[in-house]
Amino acid sequence: MVNLLGKYLKPIILFGALMSVFLLGGCSQMAVLDPKGPVAAQQRDLIMLSIVFMLLIIAVVFVLFVLIIIKYRERPTNMGYEPPEMEGSKFLEIVWTVIPIIIVIALSIPTVQAIYSLEEIPESEHADKKPLVVYATSVDWKWIFSYPEENIETVNQLYIPEDRPIEFRLTSADNMASFWIPQLGGQKYAMSEMEMKLYLQADEPGTYEGRNANFTGEGFTDQRFKVYSQTEQDFAAWVEKSKSAPKLKEEQYEKLMFPGHTKPMTFSSTHLKFVDHAKDAEYAERVREKYGVTYQEHSSKDKEQEENDTGDELGSK
Repeated sequence: MVNLLGKYLKPIILFGALMSVFLLGGCSQMAVLDPKGPVAAQQRDLIMLSIVFMLLIIAVVFVLFVLIIIKYRERPTNMGYEPPEMEGSKFLEIVWTVIPIIIVIALSIPTVQAIYSLEEIPESEHADKKPLVVYATSVDWKWIFSYPEENIETVNQLYIPEDRPIEFRLTSADNMASFWIPQLGGQKYAMSEMEMKLYLQADEPGTYEGRNANFTGEGFTDQRFKVYSQTEQDFAAWVEKSKSAPKLKEEQYEKLMFPGHTKPMTFSSTHLKFVDHAKDAEYAERVREKYGVTYQEHSSKDKEQEENDTGDELGSK
């Protein structure tokens, strides 16, 4: 029986080892497993805890499966054997009911704790720092970032200081989008006529990828933006430099409501003086009606617009 057990277990162990190599090799390319901030690190730990739990459960199931098919296999000595009828086992029924409940509770506690902690300012060595407020507005298919205290607005590029909490106020001018910077934290929905708060923080300078993680039409895959985490000195220098950028005119902002893509831009004023999308859900639709713009007509011009766009790229790297 030992030889037979070894015969079955060796291929399973080999398969598991090969799968581990492939999985671990892929982890190096997964942004969510390479956190650069306290929020993303907490979520990474939760993911790994869940994976460990699942692997343990799978291991137990496979071991029991192999043992049962070997122990109760058909032999020449038990040909034609018919097991007696059993009414059931209260002990076994209790066991396979209690164990899943324990597993669910064990996973629920850290999950609930993580969910509630996301609504608070990230804990760090610099907890005394005031959060930087940034309005993140989704428009098909671009991201607009407004810095009300600095009176700066950027399109498809986000500048933040390292080791300082960022308070994002998420909203959308049209379709429901999902704001996501994988290396800084999980996604959160941005919806019209609503304002959602999301706290993130970068622990070190670097360039990260941000995107829309919710389907909003044919152009959503390219609704991405760069996140530049800088030292306090570099961020202050960027703010000062951005003040020399042109002011945002309402006509320019209206054209940003057109469905399509655009290059990164920087302005020395924000759209918040024109409209608050958290209170006015019809603004983008009114603008499109004003200019006679439809999705089908405009999407065919996306590439031409992107190639000819002369948007200011002040401060981009």
